[in-house]
Amino acid sequence: MLNLNKEDGGNRRFILVEMEDYAESITAERVKRVMQGYGEGSKAVAGTGGDFTYYTLGPCLFDEEHNLNEAVGLERMRQYIWYSETRSPYPAPVAGSDAYFLGSLHHTAYYFVYEPDQITNLDYDFLATVTHKAEQYVMYADNCLLPKELLQKYNIVFKKIPRDISRF
Repeated sequence: MLNLNKEDGGNRRFILVEMEDYAESITAERVKRVMQGYGEGSKAVAGTGGDFTYYTLGPCLFDEEHNLNEAVGLERMRQYIWYSETRSPYPAPVAGSDAYFLGSLHHTAYYFVYEPDQITNLDYDFLATVTHKAEQYVMYADNCLLPKELLQKYNIVFKKIPRDISRF
C-alpha cells in the first residue's frame, strides 16, 4: 500500500496487527525503514513516505477464568458494561449524579454497584439512593438482598458481579 500511495499520490491507510513479542523491536522498525528509505550508495532504497504510529494493548478485560479483570480499572469496566448492555459508546458521567449510575438509554437506567475492596449489595438502603427515574433498571452488584416481587414491581434486572459480566 505504501508503494501504491507513492506511485499515484494516494492516501491509503492500513492497520497492521502483530500478536508476537517482536512487534516493537522488529516489525515497527521495518515499517519505519520502508517509509524513510534504507541502505547506502548503489544499494540505497528510496522511502515510500507516509507516517506511522505504534500502539500497544492494555491489560485484558477478562482473566484466564473469563471473569472481569479488576486490574483494568473502574472506568474501563464501566465502559464495557455500558457497551455490552446498550451497544453504544459510554456517555460522559453526569455531573452530580451518584457514583454507581452509568447512564440512561431508552427508558432504562443502568447502575454498576461496584467497590474494588468490598462486597456490594443491592438492598433497600441502596434503592433509597436511586434518584434517576426510569421504566426499567439494570443493576449490577455482588449480591441481591431484595425479594423477587420487589424487583418485578419496579422492573429491576439484577446482574451479579463478576459472573454476569462476560463476553458478549
